[in-house]
Amino acid sequence: MKHKMGFNKLSRTSTHRKAMIRNMMTSLFRYERIETTKAKALEVRRHAEKAITRAKVDSVHNRRVIAEDIKDKAILAKLFTDIAVRNSERPGGYTRILKLGQRTGDAADMVLLELVERNVKEDDAPKKKKKKEKAAEKEIAPAAEEPAEE
Repeated sequence: MKHKMGFNKLSRTSTHRKAMIRNMMTSLFRYERIETTKAKALEVRRHAEKAITRAKVDSVHNRRVIAEDIKDKAILAKLFTDIAVRNSERPGGYTRILKLGQRTGDAADMVLLELVERNVKEDDAPKKKKKKEKAAEKEIAPAAEEPAEE
């Protein structure tokens, strides 16, 4: 039975756990996706979802409450001006967890925790090259490898 089990202690002291969750929330809002263990992701997701819900209403009180967890002012501003605005119509479920497999060292379940409404940058998405571009690269590459005259 799970009576009176409010959260996962993650085998850490309360100060260590609180600092880790704050750091992971900041990283999640900065990069909009993080790779971590399943247990940590489930715990960080609880805090991140509540922070996004609170950030939907931009008030001084809400900024101060969230600023207790997110110390970086730039990330705090991004949360209120960008992330919360993107999720304004969504009633909840701002994050998703994608399974990646097991870590080689200790076989811990690794997951990808990411925001559902994510800004996809051109660097993140793999670029597909057209056949003409591939052919042009093959023609250019051998010419560049010509030996220099001695």
